[in-house]
Amino acid sequence: MTAQGEKLNRYGFIVEPTANKLEIKQAVESMYGVKVLNVNTMNCRGKNKSRYTKAGILSGRTVHRKKAIVTLAQGEKIDFYSNI
Repeated sequence: MTAQGEKLNRYGFIVEPTANKLEIKQAVESMYGVKVLNVNTMNCRGKNKSRYTKAGILSGRTVHRKKAIVTLAQGEKIDFYSNI
């Protein structure tokens, strides 16, 4: 995402699974004060994981996530490190 942020003016976010594109666009515009052109979303399913312990094999799953890639207007920029 760092390369896309520098070259294509795109930024990635992990969002609420129930959020739609319009809600994501409004949230980014209000939080960062920028103009959003496009929002792409993807649902990433959790992976199956297993590990070996003294008690035997423990199996489980990582959490599901929804990611959003936000394209900003030309000249707009989000500075994540300004509050540090």
